[in-house]
Amino acid sequence: MTTPRVPGTGDDALSLPCGETVHPHDIDLGMREYHCSCGKRHAVVTDAHPLARFIPEFLVDTLRATIETDDDFPEFATPHALGMVMEEFPEKVVSTDCSDDGTVGYALLWVSDFDSRRLHEIIVELVLELMEHAISHAEDGPTVAEFERQLADFDLEEFVELYRTERDFENEFDTAM
Repeated sequence: MTTPRVPGTGDDALSLPCGETVHPHDIDLGMREYHCSCGKRHAVVTDAHPLARFIPEFLVDTLRATIETDDDFPEFATPHALGMVMEEFPEKVVSTDCSDDGTVGYALLWVSDFDSRRLHEIIVELVLELMEHAISHAEDGPTVAEFERQLADFDLEEFVELYRTERDFENEFDTAM
């Protein structure tokens, strides 16, 4: 006779890109990185983390106003950003659906082979590519020229450093200081 699967048992372990495993119960909502027994730090993101963890609120609002979603999420959010990362780096990010386990505090969990800073850079890079693609469909004009000028002057590493400092990522609470 088969044993029913109970959330929180060993069957729920997530195989990480490094080959190690982690149980969703070992990941809490305040966690930004998982210090793995392989010696690496893996970025941790849940669907409960706001997209503003990675990009400013005004940009989140703009993306939500301009991107229509056709999935279970009513607006562009963290799951979409992590979906873009998974599409770009399919072997570097793993995810699991924890929606049947009410004890973890989130429904979706992503763990990457990247540390949290590198994942942040990747998300910003992909959002910029998304914006660049969208603007490429616009008619040439001052707005397009201004976007291209600002994009050429944009320093990804400096932005991420400043944004992470502003957002106080050493703290478990993801709010602007």
